[in-house]
Amino acid sequence: MARKKFQIPDMYKSPIIRKVKEATKITDPMKKDLEPTRLNFGPVQFYIPRFFGFCYGVENAIDIAYRAVDEHPDKNIYLLSEMIHNPTVNEDLLKRGVKFLHHTDGSEIIPISSLNKEDIVIVPAFGTTREIEEELKVKGINPYEFNTTCPFVEKVWKRGKQLGKKEYSLVVHGKHTHEETRATFSHSAEHSAVVVVLNPGEATILAEIMTEDRPTSEFEKYFGHKSTPGFDPHKDLQRFGVINQTTMLATETQEVMDILKEAAIKIHGETDILNHFADTSDTLCYATNENQSATLALAEMDADIALVVGGYNSSNTMHLVEILEHSFPTFHVRDAGEIKSDTLVHHFNQWKKEILETDRWLPKDKTPLKVALTSGASCPDVLVDEVLLRVLEFFDDAKEVDEVISPFEITVKD
Repeated sequence: MARKKFQIPDMYKSPIIRKVKEATKITDPMKKDLEPTRLNFGPVQFYIPRFFGFCYGVENAIDIAYRAVDEHPDKNIYLLSEMIHNPTVNEDLLKRGVKFLHHTDGSEIIPISSLNKEDIVIVPAFGTTREIEEELKVKGINPYEFNTTCPFVEKVWKRGKQLGKKEYSLVVHGKHTHEETRATFSHSAEHSAVVVVLNPGEATILAEIMTEDRPTSEFEKYFGHKSTPGFDPHKDLQRFGVINQTTMLATETQEVMDILKEAAIKIHGETDILNHFADTSDTLCYATNENQSATLALAEMDADIALVVGGYNSSNTMHLVEILEHSFPTFHVRDAGEIKSDTLVHHFNQWKKEILETDRWLPKDKTPLKVALTSGASCPDVLVDEVLLRVLEFFDDAKEVDEVISPFEITVKD
């Protein structure tokens, strides 16, 4: 099946990275080769991963949102919250007159009750809760008319609903305050008992409560604020499946599944496990898997530093940083403007949850300097271009971009 073509504004299109991506599509049509591409500018080289940047769900969201703005200049247009976690895209929509109804944490900016039925409301790529859907319907606004919910998020919801019909409870691997997880929780709670776990550590706690290696009273302490009312870990986890926030580390979701499956085996035995633990590995997002697999391959390179471009509240971008920082110094920047000079960079630290200033970040004594460069799924490729060009400004004897990129133009033409 041919991939759907999306209309992406020219301002987000990349003259450099686009050529690399087009070339690798031709040389690796089956998506089997995860080896990064090397761009050799002489004194500095960049390693570009096989997969990164805009995914299907993000392109779909941008297509719908910008068409809504272009085709309805006479209407009030609102986004429920940030459409995607990229400040460049969100700020541009605000400049075009779009208004946000909620902050990313769900707190209200503009009451839905103040809207009119003629107004347009765009549902973000993360989806939204059943409660908000109903609130929009009461105002006479169709929440599905401009619905940019990622199809792979909806796939998770559909799989959860299938399990609910078979009387399975659901464990959601995700950040319970994240827009997507809030939406998934709301949709799942219509048909199943639901509990959210953040990571393998919390999965282990839940497993130990299930197997009575921890007292049941601890459930409320760790999970009471992120489970459906009256959730009973011994009753409700007799039959369950694990679904996930699509931007979580796929390897971590698998680890959560394995931990909870082992607990179920301990309780029910190996032979009867399929009646108690559902196989939900088919819900993992293909783009998340591809991007993370490509980033793992990038982490194997002999880079001196890594630059990861993306929004500072982007979960999938933070996971790419998490992978790379085990291999070399890694800087998460929202755009080229964060690179102040060859001696000073502003970058986000997800563990401290703050923007840091780092001096002497660029090791120019390396010959050549090797930079791993990637971006999150909500980041336009043009921002990656700008970061690459910003780094090149610090090397007077670097080759011209056209000289380095021209072989990729030849490959594309062939």
